[in-house]
Amino acid sequence: MKNFDDLLAKAKEQKTKTIVATKAEDPTTLLALKEACDEGFAKGILIGEKIAIEKELNKLNFVKGIEDIIDIKDPVEASNESVKIISRGAGDILLKGLLHTDILLSAVLNKEWGLRTGKMLSHVLIIKVPAYRKLLFITDAAMNIGPDLECKKHILQNAIDLAGKLHVQDIKAACLAAVEDVNPKMQCTLDAASLSKMADRGQIKGAKVDGPLAFDNAISPKAVEIKGIKSAVAGDADILLVPEIESGNILFKGLVYFAEESTAAGIILGAKCPIALLSRADSDRSKFYSLVLCALSAHK
Repeated sequence: MKNFDDLLAKAKEQKTKTIVATKAEDPTTLLALKEACDEGFAKGILIGEKIAIEKELNKLNFVKGIEDIIDIKDPVEASNESVKIISRGAGDILLKGLLHTDILLSAVLNKEWGLRTGKMLSHVLIIKVPAYRKLLFITDAAMNIGPDLECKKHILQNAIDLAGKLHVQDIKAACLAAVEDVNPKMQCTLDAASLSKMADRGQIKGAKVDGPLAFDNAISPKAVEIKGIKSAVAGDADILLVPEIESGNILFKGLVYFAEESTAAGIILGAKCPIALLSRADSDRSKFYSLVLCALSAHK
């Protein structure tokens, strides 16, 4: 898969998915959902302030694909109802609208009726920038704050599994650090080296894994040549595993805001359903492509 249009073509081949949008009165959320419905791979259940939702629907001339509108103003109650709908099998994808992420995740993680599966929840951001020849997966830049080695193993496996579902061939994962050498004073380099060896021994499956690699070594063949790095991953990474949330968040937003014509999408993995999740400030286009990702991830 080289770009998001390739993913959209695949999503349109799948069975229509029901998207449950929480606090759906957000214009960009509704615009993204409208496009998904118009493209034929989605229908929507909208939860939030009904009067505000209907006002936005009229502005967008959004009629096709709406299954129901449930009037709940409070974001906590709206999140709870959204998750309960999916828990009882009436929805396939959860879409974050105009609310804080922690409120939505609190409902997702509810022990009684939430969406836990026993797997670790992690976030994957996918971005296409003109300067790179294919889609780039970045994880975890939005959910797990300071993961240890065991957490990184599960975060990486989630991203590899997603790449596999998106038909990425010969998946390559780079464990990022500030340097390409193991340094006992830098824990992330020790973790990266351990993850590489775990992949060699089959404890992480489905991808070639290498690290530590600095960002330039992970994505630039020229940097790899100059530094004389011998690696099956360096210079051609599909997945970038970041050391912690700060570096991942800065990397991703730097690419979004400084790389002209970049396109991005975000998804939470590990729950009973894929969760489309980006910043409230992100564009309707990014939210639409997040739904494309979720539709493909939800496909059995």
